Amino acid sequence: MDEEAINKQAIEAHKRCKGKIEIIPKCPIRSLNDFSIWYTPGVAAVCKKINENEDSVFDYTNKWNSVAIISDGTRVLGLGNIGPKAGIPVMEGKAMLFKYFGGVDAIPICLGTTDKDKIIETVKNLQPSFGGINLEDIEKPKCFEILETLKKEMHIPVFHDDQQGTATVILAGLINAMKVVGKRTDEVSLTMVGAGAAGFKTVEMLIKAGFDPKKIIIADSKGILNQSRDDIKNGKGAYKWEMCIKTNGENREGGVQEALKGSDICIALSKPGPGTIKKEWISKMSDDAIVFPCANPIPEIMPDEAKEAGARIVATGRSDFPNQVNNSIGFPGIFRGVLDVRAKTITDGMCLAVANEIARFAEEKGINEDYIIPNMNEWELYPREAVSIGMEAIKEGLARKKFAKSELYSISLSTIERSRKIVQTMMKNKLVK
Repeated sequence: MDEEAINKQAIEAHKRCKGKIEIIPKCPIRSLNDFSIWYTPGVAAVCKKINENEDSVFDYTNKWNSVAIISDGTRVLGLGNIGPKAGIPVMEGKAMLFKYFGGVDAIPICLGTTDKDKIIETVKNLQPSFGGINLEDIEKPKCFEILETLKKEMHIPVFHDDQQGTATVILAGLINAMKVVGKRTDEVSLTMVGAGAAGFKTVEMLIKAGFDPKKIIIADSKGILNQSRDDIKNGKGAYKWEMCIKTNGENREGGVQEALKGSDICIALSKPGPGTIKKEWISKMSDDAIVFPCANPIPEIMPDEAKEAGARIVATGRSDFPNQVNNSIGFPGIFRGVLDVRAKTITDGMCLAVANEIARFAEEKGINEDYIIPNMNEWELYPREAVSIGMEAIKEGLARKKFAKSELYSISLSTIERSRKIVQTMMKNKLVK
């Protein structure tokens, strides 16, 4: 189906269904007498229990399985700052994926402010109602401070999918790509094209995973990040200057073309193509090069061009090419796991555990140049991710509940299976159009 046909069908389907999500009861309602249990007067006894022990709110309410998807609409997909109302369809779609693949009840909350401090205050005030927070489509640089502040000041997991989710999935793909081409993490050179939130968090995650920071080169719209960049040193981008010091050990200068010369790996999280990355630049990379042009809807360079230029493995953000690097294979399982163990936060160590589990899942299936990472159809991945992050949270002392690995898998699997069966049952009984 071509893009025009997809767009037309999307508009018609969204209008027909009036959105993609709804809230339905999950308790039996046999007669009006049941409301005496679920609501007044019986509910007062439950309120008193929580008042006596606030942590019991996880046992008596849906807080244990609730996530708020927070956005101010300033960086929605590839559309940019389109505002909170226009961002709702994306956030509803995210909530649908949360439920279907992770069994998570996610609520879109698109805010009527773009002020950093007001966003932080609002999210903190929402904490009593939710077991986790997913930050989504918030522009840089404020997204960095919002995430770090909320992680420090809140007692439930706060996750920015554009940063942590992207980094986790890209790392998973790279782990297997390097196995296919026979290269080692501590030996490869890597070029990051794009210096946004996703790019910087990916670089941080790669360093934690064992990549040598001195062999990483980052290029933004003005050129390679290095210690001669006075525009960064004297500007407001402290996070950029830190990367100027930490990476690019040879202090290379120039633009993307110079950054890619001799590089083993190219990860691009920049502006959509075509032509953002040129074919001749890829040809100057090392043998058996790995290229991840991840911009949507058009990659920075098309896969066939990258292959013709000498790239051995290519991954994009699109489903119509092999090796789709898609955050949707990450966040539903990540939140399933942290909710099941009632984790207090999400650390980089927990994300690394998920990346390794994603890579392991694909490797067990049999990796090759066109299959380095699982796809969304392989739903059995999600409970395994949940276990990997849940067990890491327990190991790091950040879980309120502790389980054996087999027990946690059973809990995660049954919750995810239930969500899928609900959708299938509603379709079978024509309760959805």
